[in-house]
Amino acid sequence: MSTPGRSGLVFEEPLLFERSRPGRKGVSLDDAGVPAIDPIEALGADLVREEIPNFPELSEFDVVRHFTRISQWNYGIDTGFFPLGSCTMKYNPKVNEAMADLPGICDVHPMAPDADVQGFLALAHELENALAEIAGLDHVTLQPAAGAQGEFLGMRMVQAYHRANSEPQRTRVLIPDTAHGTNPASAALNGMEVVEVECDEDGVLHPEMLEPLLDERLSALMLTNPNTLGLFEPHVERLSEMVHAAGGLVYMDGANMNALMGAAKPGHMGVDVMHFNLHKTFSTPHGGGGPGSGPVAVRDILAPYLPVPVVRREGEGEGEGDRYVLDRDLPHTIGRIHGFLGNAGIWIRALAYIRTLGAEGLEELTERAVLNANYLLSELRQDYDVPHDQRVMHECVLTDKRQHDHGVTTADIAKRLMDYGFHPPTIYFPLVVSGALMIEPTETESLETLDGFVSAMRAIAREAETSPEKVTNAPQRPVVRRLDEVLAARKPRLRWTPE
Repeated sequence: MSTPGRSGLVFEEPLLFERSRPGRKGVSLDDAGVPAIDPIEALGADLVREEIPNFPELSEFDVVRHFTRISQWNYGIDTGFFPLGSCTMKYNPKVNEAMADLPGICDVHPMAPDADVQGFLALAHELENALAEIAGLDHVTLQPAAGAQGEFLGMRMVQAYHRANSEPQRTRVLIPDTAHGTNPASAALNGMEVVEVECDEDGVLHPEMLEPLLDERLSALMLTNPNTLGLFEPHVERLSEMVHAAGGLVYMDGANMNALMGAAKPGHMGVDVMHFNLHKTFSTPHGGGGPGSGPVAVRDILAPYLPVPVVRREGEGEGEGDRYVLDRDLPHTIGRIHGFLGNAGIWIRALAYIRTLGAEGLEELTERAVLNANYLLSELRQDYDVPHDQRVMHECVLTDKRQHDHGVTTADIAKRLMDYGFHPPTIYFPLVVSGALMIEPTETESLETLDGFVSAMRAIAREAETSPEKVTNAPQRPVVRRLDEVLAARKPRLRWTPE
């Protein structure tokens, strides 16, 4: 069985404060050769301390070993399989990093005149067009700094559209219970009324569930597709027709575009506005608090409300050459959503990814992502309960229903996976499934990796039946084992304090 996460040495590592010894020094500074300055005289006594209490005293060797050792505790996509469902933890090709690090890209000042950054604006324009083509919509803005900010912007434009059409009473947003959790927050932050819509037993939204909620208060349907059960919404075109007939618009959470890209276009399904998560679909850095990038694509009817500035190609279609400008003159714009033209370092990586793969490559990766998810589901359904046992898109959902009879829970299974060298999948999400294990393999994993994960999951299922204490006492291998998760969440200790 493949166990990629098992390391040869696992170090217990004290804090630097605990490693400190009086008088130990990391660097000895030579005489600077300039007259000494009294800091109290230069800065004032109120800004100068005699001593920093408990400041660590360490050698360079102490510091290097400390940070090198704790770096080896990390588990990331560069070190092993990372099957977090709904997160799309796919491999980021390093060539994309190199492109974003080119001096002509990373040294551009965000306030440089348009004439001095024509190549940079051309790249932005090219990416906007590529994303619009992938979405099947008309315009794209690169400004949102994250997917959730893209949601906020999308709903703000929907709101502006209704107000411009003298229908300010349209404030109700319908959101299925299988949508991403950020959707209700994005609508609520815009002052809109959120109405949750329950999906059917088959895990998808049916037209008859929407019908009673379509009235003059309807602002938008906010749909995640594929939804958080990993299922494609088969009625999306009919749902869009109904929403449009009732005067509303359709927003699609595009965080799961890794399952659709190159194969289906949301705009062709009736979607009016959607956001991308570049970190999920287009292989840009993921996690760690950003920076992110959540471009938004819209149909023509929402173009007047796009945030400024908008990248325009002057003389486009008139044979006047390629000249790009930042247009700030949009009378109906909702305003700025970002200080500049988005987080350029991130969307440059996405453009490099799209250029590298091309249209055929993007379609193939979608097919592989869907194939890998269905392969895992097929291999694991004999050992784990499957709440909605049907063909899935890019991720699948299992539960602990069978293992629960032996006293083993979803959390136990996830922790035991660490002993087998795998990062745990998403657990207890989506909320509509009790004891959920949400697994997303992505397109970048090999058959050997997937088989290794299947072997580990099967071994855990056998252990749950024959020796459940092995699972309930897991993990045994990591430096930090069973934590009091409730205490850690409610009373986190985020800084060292003397005993």
